[in-house]
Amino acid sequence: MILGVTGTSTGVGKTVVTAALAAALLPSGPVTVVKPAQTGFAAGADRDEDGQLSDVAEVARLAPGVITVEHLRFPEPLAPLTAARRAGLPPLDRAEAEAVVRRAAGTVLVEGAGGVLVRLGLDRNRTPFTLADLAADLGAPVVVVADPALGTLNHTELTVRALAVAGVVCAGVVLSRWPEAPGLAERCNLVDLPEVTGVPIVGRIPDGAVALPAEVFAATARSWFDAAWLAGLG
Repeated sequence: MILGVTGTSTGVGKTVVTAALAAALLPSGPVTVVKPAQTGFAAGADRDEDGQLSDVAEVARLAPGVITVEHLRFPEPLAPLTAARRAGLPPLDRAEAEAVVRRAAGTVLVEGAGGVLVRLGLDRNRTPFTLADLAADLGAPVVVVADPALGTLNHTELTVRALAVAGVVCAGVVLSRWPEAPGLAERCNLVDLPEVTGVPIVGRIPDGAVALPAEVFAATARSWFDAAWLAGLG
């Protein structure tokens, strides 16, 4: 199975959710996380200038045993197509991105960059493509990672609509950084998000999960997702 992972914006917690989902699926068989294009990292470096791990390095840290594939890398922390242009490097090719994903083993999670309409690269006609386009090529559903706080209704509904326009099924919404003591907005969003998007909330990743020891993160990850939904993926 191939499953895309996108966010309602950059910095929403997409990589932590990808790691949690990968760890939760590992008991069912091999899992590969593919990052078609990583930006903001020098060649060969696992950390950026601020000491942050690259996305695949973070996944590998939090979910030991998961296979990771980073296809292309660009040095500036920008949208992949912009970063490629500024670096004078060939951009990610749409057909090549699809081929990389299809070569991956086991259950495959494809992590995009930023939000769903961020330009990843170019197709053979030099037309920009997005994660929504890549998911359509792959026939893959996509999980949307959303912040649980105020403002998420608009961001999440726009993301789900963009997937629908591309002919891509939204497999569900996962809330990142779920607080230990949810406020009014978070509690209401649990009810309102499925109503406005038409898709279920299938997981809640607790706030601070990224700081857990890897063995605790990996062992607890399954409990953060809807059990029936997870079983359907496995």
